[in-house]
Amino acid sequence: MMNDILLVLTNLPDAVSAQKLACQIIESRAAACVNQLPACISTYRWNDKIETTCEVPLLIKTSKDSYPRLEALIRAAHPYELPEIIAVPVTAGLPAYLDWVNQETLPQTITCKD
Repeated sequence: MMNDILLVLTNLPDAVSAQKLACQIIESRAAACVNQLPACISTYRWNDKIETTCEVPLLIKTSKDSYPRLEALIRAAHPYELPEIIAVPVTAGLPAYLDWVNQETLPQTITCKD
């Protein structure tokens, strides 16, 4: 099960957009947990210029099966032209927690009562 879990990283331009995306991710069950970290300074090259900006990192715990849904959701909701979306495989962790991540990211099935 450990190889089925991913830690996904992305950055947002501000706390409001980070919180909004985190809620969308959890509501859609594309991840089990999203940690919104304090703002940080990012320095990078973009369009042949060195840029420095304040960003809010998100650490997202999901399953490999849910990753395509998560990536699609981030791409659709993210304000950046090219959002950072990096998935790192989890190679060790508390088995009960990793099982919880898998359970929380299962698609919900709705059954109709007759």
